[in-house]
Amino acid sequence: MSIRIFYDETVFRLKGSGKAKEIIREIIAKERKTSGELSFVITNDERLKEINIEFLKHEYYTDVITFNYNEKDVINGEIYISLDRVKENAINYNVSLEEELMRVIIHGVLHLVGYDDNNDEKKSEIRKMEDYWLGSLKSKNYGFSI
Repeated sequence: MSIRIFYDETVFRLKGSGKAKEIIREIIAKERKTSGELSFVITNDERLKEINIEFLKHEYYTDVITFNYNEKDVINGEIYISLDRVKENAINYNVSLEEELMRVIIHGVLHLVGYDDNNDEKKSEIRKMEDYWLGSLKSKNYGFSI
């Protein structure tokens, strides 16, 4: 079981990535799943839009795309994140870059463990879970400026 973070087309590096990995494992365990192979790729708008068009046939920018390769209750997947979108969202929501990045990371993991956001009710549920896990990060003082 491994959680890896890669950087593509960006000089940004997540400080405290070990703590991010801990919360990812905690989310998976809380959902009674097993952590398998997870890869996070932090990239830019253009690269994520290319992926969105190629694999999902959506021609627009997005902050995160999750590819689910789960095998029963073993969580495996790839989560692609646009740092450009995360930066813009952080400004729009008046939060730190680190907090918004962690929200998007958590969002991707929640998709892998079974949450969806394809209607208003499900969007509300996944947002509540994001808030719960961000609150957990803050309460544990995981070293992020959130």
